[in-house]
Amino acid sequence: MININGTIFEDSKAKLSINNRGFAYGDAVFETIKVNNNKPVFWEAHYFRLMASMRILRMEIPMNFTPEFLETQIQDLVSSMPSKSISNRVKLTVFRNTGGYYTPNSNDVSYIITVSELESDLYQISDDHYEIELFKDYLVSPNLLSTLKTNNKAVNVVGSIFAKENNYHNCLLLNTNKSIIEALNGNVFLVQGNSIKTPPLADGCLKGIIREQLIEIITKSPDYDLIEASVSPFELQKADEIFITNVIQGIVPVTKFRKKVYTSVTSKALLKMLNIKLRLG
Repeated sequence: MININGTIFEDSKAKLSINNRGFAYGDAVFETIKVNNNKPVFWEAHYFRLMASMRILRMEIPMNFTPEFLETQIQDLVSSMPSKSISNRVKLTVFRNTGGYYTPNSNDVSYIITVSELESDLYQISDDHYEIELFKDYLVSPNLLSTLKTNNKAVNVVGSIFAKENNYHNCLLLNTNKSIIEALNGNVFLVQGNSIKTPPLADGCLKGIIREQLIEIITKSPDYDLIEASVSPFELQKADEIFITNVIQGIVPVTKFRKKVYTSVTSKALLKMLNIKLRLG
C-alpha cells in the first residue's frame, strides 16, 4: 500500500509522473522511520529533520505539514496493510512538484509514503561476521547538503555495489579531507576504552536519528566519554570496537576490518539503553 498526497493506493495502482523531480533531478528529501504498534519511533526528531531539510532545499512547506498531520498519514497507511505487523519500515518522501528543468517552476511540494514489514519492534544485535572496508573511489564534499537525506545517493549506491562485489558487508565513506564520515547506510562510532568517538556533522556525515539518540545516551552515562571529532582511517586499527547505526537496525557491530578483529561489548550495552529509550518513545 502507498500513500500519495493523502490517498492510499494498492502498489499496482500507484503512479507517479516520469517527470517527477525526485526521479529526474533527485529533487527530494526523505525520512526512513521505524513504526511500532502504529506509532512512529523518535517521530519528533524525524519531523524536525524533515522540516530543516526542506528549508535548506528551499521547498515551500505546506501549512498542513504539522507533526500531527504527517503522523496521521503514516498511521493511516500502516493501518491499511492487510497483514498487521507489530513493526514496520516507513519511508516518507517529499519532492518538489513537476515543472522546470534544473530551475523549478514552483517550490510547492507533494509527498509519498511507502511501508514494509519488520520482524521485531526492538533492536537486536547479531553476533554474525560483519566485515567492512574503506570506499575510496569517490569522496564526499563536507557541506550542509551532505548531512541531508536526499535522493542524491550515487556514492552510496556505487559503494554498495563495490561492497557486494568484494564480499564486504559495508564500507566507510571518506570526505575530501580523507576523514571517515559514515558508513554506506548509517553513522559510525569507534570505541577505545571508555571513549566513544563519532565524526562531527561539520565533516559531512548524515545527521542521523540514532546518532542523535546515542549521543544523548552516551553523554548522560557516567561510564563513557563522547568525542565528536574527525576520524582518521588509521584509527580503525586502534579501536576496540566499531559499530554502525541507523534507524531500522539500531546498532550493527563490525567484527572485522582487514586484519583487525573487534569485540561488541560496548555495542551490546548501548543497545540495551537504546531499546529502553525506544520503549519510552
